[in-house]
Formats: sequence, structure tokens, C-alpha cells
Amino acid sequence: MVAILGAFRRLLAVVPLCFIVIFVQSQPVKSSTEKKEIKPYKLLNYGRQINIKSTGIIKNVMLWTTSGYRVVEQKEINNNSYLLNIPVNQKTFFLMIGFSDGKIYTEKIGIQ
Repeated sequence: MVAILGAFRRLLAVVPLCFIVIFVQSQPVKSSTEKKEIKPYKLLNYGRQINIKSTGIIKNVMLWTTSGYRVVEQKEINNNSYLLNIPVNQKTFFLMIGFSDGKIYTEKIGIQ
């Protein structure tokens, strides 16, 4: 009888710990009402040129390689489109576009 009571006490201690471990490690579920933010620009690729067309005013653009080498940095564009020429022979880059309202968008792009 004492052995059964001891086993039952251990079981009562282990079960809540298992639930705690499961709930602490799980990620929150995104609801279907959460929407991804729509980017206010489009990228059009023409070989080693990227044409950025936007609904807002583009303030600055920066392009750098995946190794961190800054390739292009253009400030004070103040236009809703910008043609970016890529002078280096790489295939993958990071592109940052800053807008006049202060929003900044960054994305990884690939060219052929």
C-alpha cells in the first residue's frame, strides 16, 4: 500500500511538470486574422539592373553582398522609382530601401 501511494505521489509530481515543459517550449500560434505587411514597392530585374518601383517616396537605397561588402549606397533619391546597377559579379545580395515616412524594408535578393 505504501509503495502504491509513493508511486501515485511521483505521478502527481511528474504530470504537471510535463505540461509545463510542453507549454513553455511551444511557440504561439498565429491567428488567421494577422496579415503580413504588404511591401509598398516592386523589384523588377533586368540582368544586373534592378528597377525599384514604389507607391511611396524612396529616400535611400543600399545594396550589400552576403559577406557584408557594401556595393551601392544612394541617399536623397526622393523619387518613387530608382534604377540600381550592380557593379560586382555576385548572385546573392541584401537590399535595404528607406522611405520618406521613416519605414525601412530589407530583403535578400538573387540575380542571375
